[in-house]
Amino acid sequence: MTAIQLKEKFLTKRILCSLFGHKLVTTRNVTAHFKEYKCTSCHLELTNDDKGMKTFLTPELRDVNETLFSFYNRRHPSI
Repeated sequence: MTAIQLKEKFLTKRILCSLFGHKLVTTRNVTAHFKEYKCTSCHLELTNDDKGMKTFLTPELRDVNETLFSFYNRRHPSI
């Protein structure tokens, strides 16, 4: 594939998501209240913020989720 074909393919998926909405799948349960999501069409990554709304998963939020995950697992060990 050329760069132009890749760009067109990426843009069409973004346009479909903007028209019909994202198809979100839970990729990771950080805690019982915080999750990470990924769109199956455009591969957009989202996470929950402190108010329960979905926000873009930035590298900073990824680190926060990783730290929260490690604290949660130490506090609630899986059986």
